[in-house]
Amino acid sequence: MIQAEIIQGRPIQAHHLQEIRQLLAAHPDWSRRRLSQELARTWDWRNGVGQLKDMAARTLLLKLEERGAIVLPPRRQQPSNRMRQKRLPEQPLLEPSEAAPRCLAEVLPLVITEVSSPTGLHQRPLFESLLHHYHYLGHRSTVGENLQYLVCDRQGRPLACLLCGAAAWQCADRDRYIGWDSARRAQNLHFLANNTRFLMLGRVPQLASYVLSRLARRLSRDWQAKYGHPVYLLETFVERQRFTAACYRAANWQRVGQTKGRTRQDRPEGGWQKVSIKDVYLYALHPQFRQRLQGDASQPSTALHEHTNPNHSPSPPNPSSSEPQTTGPTTD
Repeated sequence: MIQAEIIQGRPIQAHHLQEIRQLLAAHPDWSRRRLSQELARTWDWRNGVGQLKDMAARTLLLKLEERGAIVLPPRRQQPSNRMRQKRLPEQPLLEPSEAAPRCLAEVLPLVITEVSSPTGLHQRPLFESLLHHYHYLGHRSTVGENLQYLVCDRQGRPLACLLCGAAAWQCADRDRYIGWDSARRAQNLHFLANNTRFLMLGRVPQLASYVLSRLARRLSRDWQAKYGHPVYLLETFVERQRFTAACYRAANWQRVGQTKGRTRQDRPEGGWQKVSIKDVYLYALHPQFRQRLQGDASQPSTALHEHTNPNHSPSPPNPSSSEPQTTGPTTD
């Protein structure tokens, strides 16, 4: 390793690798967990709210071992698969279809709850159950940075679920639109978020794009509060054989291309799993998102929607171009 290489968003140079090797040599009896915790403390590797990024450090160590740069001690136990062991949620009881609202005015004002926050945890089981039973891709668990929104009408009836998580590692058309290289992408990818799930319950004209607009106004602020950094750009991938993405277009998302029908399960030897082609849609949360993502995005900044009065509701979108939809996971 002659020049710096970006791994887990950090530039790793020769002296960093030497520090890791010295740590391993000095503590051959330590577990992988303890080694990653100590590495995070040594480097003062923390997220925006001051928490040690020991899981990121562990992933970095695993990647270095895969490349033959270090040798980690043997695993002391096999990692558990939380998704397989997790008990599936029961199917929620929804309102009868004849009682469903028929127009947007009947459901306003919306009650939008971020259910991974302490104040919203009591509604998280409902959120997970709705996604698991009614989203065509299902839902079991969420890893990494994410925000989870449950949208209800003024009577407390659930209307929508929206999940935003980590952005796709690479997507040619998206990366070309942003204009960054692989090194800058590795450094700044966490300033993107992916709308990995969007579930509408029933059909209320204009509601889907209205929900997207409302969430865009608060997402960067919520991300900052939870993880200590903003989000400058949103992405989503819409399966073109299933959906028209009309609600995204009505909410001013921009189509910038399409995926190649590949997944993150691609293998280095060239094998890859073929999946459906998806359209790539982006939504800017900052007027200078390109400058932020191409440069030093860690500088303090205010997102595009953060000056907006949070009590003000955006105007309903054009009903001729809005429709309820669901979206799939990140693929390329």
